[in-house]
Amino acid sequence: MTTLNHPAQELLSRLDGFRVEIDADRKRADIILDRPPFNIIAMAQRDQLRAVFEALDEDPRVRVIVLRSIGEHFSSGGDIKGFLEATPEHVSKLAWNIAAPARCSKPVIAANRGYCFGVGFEISLACDFRIASETTLYALPEQKLGQIPGSGGSARLQKMVGVGRTKDIVMRSRRIPGKQACDWGVAVACVADAELEAATDALVAELVEFSPLAQRTAKKLLNDTEDAPLAIAIELEGHCYSRLRSSEDFREGVEAFHAKRKPNFTGR
Repeated sequence: MTTLNHPAQELLSRLDGFRVEIDADRKRADIILDRPPFNIIAMAQRDQLRAVFEALDEDPRVRVIVLRSIGEHFSSGGDIKGFLEATPEHVSKLAWNIAAPARCSKPVIAANRGYCFGVGFEISLACDFRIASETTLYALPEQKLGQIPGSGGSARLQKMVGVGRTKDIVMRSRRIPGKQACDWGVAVACVADAELEAATDALVAELVEFSPLAQRTAKKLLNDTEDAPLAIAIELEGHCYSRLRSSEDFREGVEAFHAKRKPNFTGR
């Protein structure tokens, strides 16, 4: 029999600047940026982060993924020197790697504090939920280097806050505090720095109570219809609703509602 090798296995064997922790009891995985003091994200690390998200997406122990960091800052951005050393082909994959949280079928939470700049902001924008602490500063500072965001940051931000605010952030390299980001809908909450972990834990605990099948369906539907005309989005929503109508989780949810008990969702 021919032995097959997958490059992702080599990527996962020596994680660069971060680690992964799985808590099967809480159905949770944490991807923890750990390159103090600023958690700079290296070029190789981008490939590894993509591979880790793909691996966790297939892990049956995990229902929710949290992207967080060690220290005062989430991430001050990428390894600047690495951009000049990387090949054009490698650079062309930057946005694909950083979009891994969006492609992942499971809910992904970014817990942000301190500096959340450049690729740190971009990968947070690719997550489903962002919780900011009052110390958080979001920025896309690439204009100061004679560049623009290259991992989806300006595109995702424009969808969230509009072209005017995005121009103000990108073209001026402005730093946006967590409270303002929350007011604009970029973050779902802005909490005291000491409460960031508790707020993240609470959101994880809330999300794991829902049907994993319904959550996967909702995430994919919302991602797929972000740019769709209203009529097409409604049509696709109807098809998704129809498919879930025959699921065991929907039957369980209806029966639990009528019996006034907590549902036991299995993802089928």
